[in-house]
Amino acid sequence: MILDTNKIEEKALANFKGGEKALNARMHVDENNKIIFGRLEPGASIGEHTHETNSEIIFFTSGKGKVIYDGKEERVEAGLCHYCPQGHTHILINDSDADLTFHAVIPEHPDEDNFRKRRYQARQCAGRSRCKKCFHQFRI
Repeated sequence: MILDTNKIEEKALANFKGGEKALNARMHVDENNKIIFGRLEPGASIGEHTHETNSEIIFFTSGKGKVIYDGKEERVEAGLCHYCPQGHTHILINDSDADLTFHAVIPEHPDEDNFRKRRYQARQCAGRSRCKKCFHQFRI
């Protein structure tokens, strides 16, 4: 599946996760993942949050800033990737004088019962494209 960011409406999410200013984001969300094409203006941040049922991978495409990961500061810039595993906490801050842009993927980590249910549903629908009984992104 191709996601054309030019066709996804950008939304300003004020004080996202308790942060400063707004996260400007173009998002694709389904049952399994959130994919965010994000932009933080100078002085903007995404507030502290813990990934209880998912993890997050952020690839920085322009600008500079910092991540507070489990209480420790990490400097970020274009070309770097930040990973926040399930159960960990982070904050993203643009402390520069230019926009900080990034692509983030947030995959859900289902519990074992949910995983078995999805696998069973996918087997029932094997060979069908986009069956409504199973999650269309799921592969066995």
